[in-house]
Amino acid sequence: MPFLTEERRMIQEQAREFTLNEVLPVANRLDPEKGDIPMDLREKMAELGYFGILIPEQYGGLGLGCSEYCLVTEELSRGWMSVASIIARGNLLIGSQEMSEEQRGRYLPRMAKGEFLGAFSMSEPNAGSDISNISCRAKKDGSGYLISGNKYWCTFADGADFMIIIARTSEAPLGKRHLGLSMFFVEKKRGELPKGVSGAPIPKIGYFGWKTWELAFDNFRVDESDLIGKEGHAFYYATSGLETARAHTAARAIGLAQGALDDSIQYANDRKQFGHSISDFQAIRFKIADMATQIEAARQLMYFVCEQIDTGQRCDKEASMVKLFASEMAERVTSEGIQIHGGAGYTTLHAVERHWRDARLTKIFEGTSEIQKRIISDRLLGRGRN
Repeated sequence: MPFLTEERRMIQEQAREFTLNEVLPVANRLDPEKGDIPMDLREKMAELGYFGILIPEQYGGLGLGCSEYCLVTEELSRGWMSVASIIARGNLLIGSQEMSEEQRGRYLPRMAKGEFLGAFSMSEPNAGSDISNISCRAKKDGSGYLISGNKYWCTFADGADFMIIIARTSEAPLGKRHLGLSMFFVEKKRGELPKGVSGAPIPKIGYFGWKTWELAFDNFRVDESDLIGKEGHAFYYATSGLETARAHTAARAIGLAQGALDDSIQYANDRKQFGHSISDFQAIRFKIADMATQIEAARQLMYFVCEQIDTGQRCDKEASMVKLFASEMAERVTSEGIQIHGGAGYTTLHAVERHWRDARLTKIFEGTSEIQKRIISDRLLGRGRN
C-alpha cells in the first residue's frame, strides 16, 4: 500500500494551500519584526483540526496518526516553522498520554479545538540533553507541592493555557539518576505567567512567532491532583513519545528545506545575469538538483518512520536517524538557497534567510545531532562507556 493514499494526498494538498494563502503572507510580514503568531491564524488552523490530529475522535480530535501529523507539519513549515511547531502544543503534548481518564476527558477536547494549548517546562541551565540532572525541586507540602528552581527554554510560557512542569520530588537512588522526577499539569491564565513564577524572554536568532522563556519558580504551589502519572516516574513519561516528536522535527526540517528549494527555483528563473536566467548555468542547476535529492531522501525516510510508528513497531533508532539526517540536511539546503539568492539572500526581504535560521535550530531541539548519533550507535554497537 503506498504511503500517500488518496486521503493523505487530500490532507497534504489542503495544508499546502493553507500555507501558501494564510501562513506565508503572515510569516513574511511578522517574522522580520519578531511578531507573534496571530490569534486569527490559530483559529483558522483549529477549524482545520490541526491541533487535534493525534487526539482520538472520542475526545473531539481527528484520530489520525503520525503520518498525517507529519504531512501537515511539513507543509506548514514551508511557510513558518513556528506555525508548524505550535500544533504540537495541542496534539497530545508530552505527558498527555499519562493523564488520568478524568484529566483526558477534561482537557483533550479543548486541546483538539485549539482552545487549550500548552508549554513544556523541562530544560534547565544545567539540564538539557541530560534530563536526569534536573534540580528544580517539588517539595511535598500538605495536599500539594511547592516548586522552586530555575527553568530554561520554555517556549510559549506566556501564551499557553497550561504548563507541564518536570521537577524533582525525591533524591535519585545510587546509579539511577533518572528516578525521582515527577510531572505536573498546571492550568494558567493565557497571556501571563502564573503567580509564583517569574521570567524573561530569551533573545533568539530565529524561531520567531512566539517567545522562549527562562523561568524562576519560587514556592509555586501545585495540587496533588496536578500530578501526571506516578510520582518519581516523569523520566519515562518525558521520553515515551520521542519517536513521534523526532519525526515531527524531521518534518519541520524537510518543510524548511522544501521552502528554500521552491524559492531558489523561482529566484533562479527570475534572476538574470550575463543575458541569461541564472537557472541556465550549470553551477546553479547542479545545486538545485542536489538540494532536491537530499530533501527527497529525508522525506522518504520520514515516511518509513511514520509508518513504523503508526503500526506500533519499535523505531527509536530510525526516528533518531531521520531527525539527524533531516536536520543536518535542512541546514545545508537552506544555506545553498541563500547562496543561489546571492546578496539578496542575505537580506530579510526573502524567506530563505528565515528558513536558514530556523533550520539551524532543528539540529539542537528534540535532542541534538550528537545525542541522535549516540542513540543510533548504541543500538548498533551496544552502550558505550561515555
